[in-house]
Amino acid sequence: MASTHVAPEARPTSQVGRKTPRHGARHRMIGSAVAVLALLAAGVFFANAHWPYRYRIVKPMLESVLGRQVQISRYHRTYFPHPGFVAIGLTLRRKSAPDLPPLGSADELLVQGRWSDLLMLRTRVALVDITALHIVVPAIGSRANHEDFPPGSASDFSGPDTLIDELRIHRGVLDIMRQNGERYSFPIMELDLRNFQKGRANTYTVNMQNARPWGVIQSTGSFGPLIAQDLGKTPVSGTFSFSSVKLSDIGDIRGTLTSSGSFHGPLAAMAATANSETPDFAVHRGKPTPARGDVRCTVNGLTGEVVFDRVAVESGETTIVASGGILGSPKIANLDVSVLKGRTEDVLRPFIQNNIPVTGPMWLRAHAYVGPSHEGAGFLERLYVTGAFDVPAERATDEATEENLSKFSQRAQKSKAGAANGESAQDGNTDVLTSLKGTAQIRDGIASSRRLTFKIAGAQATLNGTFNFHGEIAHLTGNLAMQSDISHAATGFKSVLLKPLDPFLKKRKAGAVIPIAVTGGPGHYQISQDLLHMK
Repeated sequence: MASTHVAPEARPTSQVGRKTPRHGARHRMIGSAVAVLALLAAGVFFANAHWPYRYRIVKPMLESVLGRQVQISRYHRTYFPHPGFVAIGLTLRRKSAPDLPPLGSADELLVQGRWSDLLMLRTRVALVDITALHIVVPAIGSRANHEDFPPGSASDFSGPDTLIDELRIHRGVLDIMRQNGERYSFPIMELDLRNFQKGRANTYTVNMQNARPWGVIQSTGSFGPLIAQDLGKTPVSGTFSFSSVKLSDIGDIRGTLTSSGSFHGPLAAMAATANSETPDFAVHRGKPTPARGDVRCTVNGLTGEVVFDRVAVESGETTIVASGGILGSPKIANLDVSVLKGRTEDVLRPFIQNNIPVTGPMWLRAHAYVGPSHEGAGFLERLYVTGAFDVPAERATDEATEENLSKFSQRAQKSKAGAANGESAQDGNTDVLTSLKGTAQIRDGIASSRRLTFKIAGAQATLNGTFNFHGEIAHLTGNLAMQSDISHAATGFKSVLLKPLDPFLKKRKAGAVIPIAVTGGPGHYQISQDLLHMK
């Protein structure tokens, strides 16, 4: 029987050691994981080698940028979702005088970058966020101020070398100390700078409070590039609003002002325009009066000096125009003021608490000086005005005063025929037109005048005297030249008694010249004969 022979190639092969598709996928996954781990390890090693947020790097960097010795209570790095660090409890001290009190502090400093920038070695910071920054500027002339701002120190800082996409400060306070120990505080709700870097213009948004007068400042615009060698040439531009301004903070004026405007140009000579609304403007105890203003001026952002090209203030139907400036240190205001075809009542209303004593058209040209603010000196005490005015056709607003003027005018015009018939030139007319013209000055809250010409029908008076804005008290005395004789200036028995004096008080047969007085206070102003007043 023949044996059966099986060819080797026909024999079944063994399954041991054969790679199935499942085993291949597993090996590929393991390989990928190893590659990823290797890549992460390389990334970690690379990032660690170039990590810019180490404490030993961050602290000197902060001291270099701030120009101050920085003490940090706590510090830790952050990795996800953004690389960076958080510093808690910062204190800023002077490198040159560590014995002096700290000049500033901050609750928290957050710095965030981007992993893409870090891995590609781009020198860039996405965000610097500072919470509760408190900076104290020492009083001018103090040792601390000299240490902070030595001559030429402005050139030490022209912006960071590293681009900061956004620098944000919120809940901050800037305190400017005064030599008397007081301080001006400027709370900063939000300050946002973008594209902050040396040699680059940055945009800003700020929301803060002014110290004095109190008010809310909001502004957006651009600043830079910073010219450290000559800060005054640094270009700036933007818009602003100054709202809820308490005018009572700056002296004997009252009201709540709201203004808005724009500015552009170099920091030391910014051209600015603004308009304002004050619905309740008043001086001292004067009557609250709506006032609207428009300003064109040039502002020095380094010194705070302002040169006014034109200031126009509207009160009622009157426009008061001024030009001049607020210059020097301490600040002194010098303004040339004019009123053309205005109304007397519009000009006087903010100064007088009760009814305006006179109404009528007004022309005015004056120079106003406002001295520096100091303890115990209100606005009226710092105001000094010299000028000339013309009120060609005024009327007294008080009925009693108007009636007295009318009767006085009637007697001053009485002719011999009228006297014989018991008639007057203005019987039945109680609306007397008068005119007032002269020069005057305001000093220490008192308006005084010399050779003030006052005219009514039939008479002309030349007066000297004062009007006190604090008590609204008038005291003017002078001489009245009448068309009639002195006996017609009085009535009844007085006329009979004065009749013998007619020849002595007449001047070249032109009528009597007699002394008069304008006196009184609110509600009691009067014009009367004053035969006994001191000339």
